[in-house]
Amino acid sequence: MDFRTSLTRNGRKIALCLLVALAATDVLAQSGTGLPGFAPQRRVGYATGDQWEPAMAADGRGHVYILFPQYGPVATCPACIVPTMLLLASDDNGTSWHLPQLLLNSTSGQFDAQIKVDPLDRQTLYASWMQGRHDILVARSQDFGRTWYFVVAEHSPDVLIDKPVLAVRGANIYVSFNHDQTLAVAASHDYAQNFSSTVLNPGAGPGWSLAAGATIDPAGNVYFSWTAYPRTNILTHPVELFISESTNGGHTWSATRIDVSSAAPACAAQACSAGFLASQMAMTSDDGGSVYALWNAGSAAGGPERIYFSSSTTAGATWSAKTDVSNANDGVEHCFPTITAGAAGDVRIAWMDTRNAPLWNVFERTSINGGATWSSEAQLSSPVRGYDYILPDGFLFPFGNLFSIAIDNLDNTHVVWGEGRNYKSPGSIWYTRGR
Repeated sequence: MDFRTSLTRNGRKIALCLLVALAATDVLAQSGTGLPGFAPQRRVGYATGDQWEPAMAADGRGHVYILFPQYGPVATCPACIVPTMLLLASDDNGTSWHLPQLLLNSTSGQFDAQIKVDPLDRQTLYASWMQGRHDILVARSQDFGRTWYFVVAEHSPDVLIDKPVLAVRGANIYVSFNHDQTLAVAASHDYAQNFSSTVLNPGAGPGWSLAAGATIDPAGNVYFSWTAYPRTNILTHPVELFISESTNGGHTWSATRIDVSSAAPACAAQACSAGFLASQMAMTSDDGGSVYALWNAGSAAGGPERIYFSSSTTAGATWSAKTDVSNANDGVEHCFPTITAGAAGDVRIAWMDTRNAPLWNVFERTSINGGATWSSEAQLSSPVRGYDYILPDGFLFPFGNLFSIAIDNLDNTHVVWGEGRNYKSPGSIWYTRGR
């Protein structure tokens, strides 16, 4: 969540959630018609209330995890401050789910969920979020999310911070965050016991810099993708997309500009703040060492954006030419990329677009050769009865500008995302799996 928009939105949602009755906990809601290759979408989390921007991870033993902020009452924690970070866990690759679990009771709100499984042991689980406006927390679990160890990776008493992005591999844990006009990263090399911070984008100049993706390749090189915004007029000025890499444990960083995008489309009719539909870049790496990036970008200020893909087989030294990976017609708005990878060459992507304008849908594609060719598109979003923001041809608006994709130990793809009426309305998170 962009700090420029979060204060207004969260203030609105806190007021709204005080009016919500105590939510009954119901993990799955009625789903719609099935789609080829993927199960019908199912609501996850609380059956009532307001859930937003879920993160997902899957381990090597059949567990799937969804971390999400609950904007509303939490049945097991009446005194919890809105929003509260909750964990959904499945022990059977998403067939069934435990009730939402509170990770940490807090007197301040918990924002911007991140959750990752260590790709080395495919078991150790890490989570991160923003605790209030001055702290970034990292949590570690070694018993499939049942118990947790917590550490403050960054404390900033005098400056507001925003938007943690997490990357993990073995003992090395990195979390980036916006720190006023700079982009910083806190690094740990002892399994998240101790952290030290450095600036990721020195010399970037005035303006906001927000990370969106991160990965650590098998050689230990760490990458963060981020967008550089101008200080003012973000609705009319271009933004630049970068990937920063460190080969020495986060002590120093080099940056590569991947693309330049026009200013984002406005969405005032959906109660959006500036930049909600702006360009952002997701990242991942596979077991063979290839690194992948997926992002949305436009060519005309306020015009529609497309979804682009690029890869590096040279540890970030060079990148392939960007490729448009959507089959939608020209003029269709694309946003909110997400990406994951597994074995060498196995990369899976998803995004949202408006090919059924003005409605939105979620689409997925898979490549087994590192993005040289792609499967046909799978539409993941489907009709569901009982929700006024879900229509036969799509949903009214993305609820949050982040969603998540993961690969389980059986090679299934899992995806979780948010839907709502508009930016400020109560919404819900939805889940599907398939291949």
